[in-house]
Amino acid sequence: MVAFLARWAITSIALALAAQVMDDIWFTGPDSGQGELEEKLLPLLGVALILSLVTAFVKPVLVLLSLPFILLTLGLFLLVVNALVLMLTGWIADQFDVGFHVDGFWPAVGGAIIISITTWILDAIVGVEDKDR
Repeated sequence: MVAFLARWAITSIALALAAQVMDDIWFTGPDSGQGELEEKLLPLLGVALILSLVTAFVKPVLVLLSLPFILLTLGLFLLVVNALVLMLTGWIADQFDVGFHVDGFWPAVGGAIIISITTWILDAIVGVEDKDR
């Protein structure tokens, strides 16, 4: 449980950084009038949960289906897979009116790079380990 909460927090920080750095990735918050906490933090946590679920359930299928391309490009095609996962997360967040948007493929690639690097660094600092490994 602690590992899940730590990964959720790390993913939230990585998403916030990607939204700050990339112009075409942003949070608008839900349409209802709410306070500052509900306006930014709760949608961020919601999108981080959506991204975690998409990464856990959809990304392995995409990686398996694109394995020949991943091998052919020596792993660079994983950037495309990560970008598609981020775009899918934006679409799902839009369906739930969370207020997270990814506007285009190239911003998704940049955001996926930022999220991957930030998550990698924060995982190394915090030292969260999976029991499955």
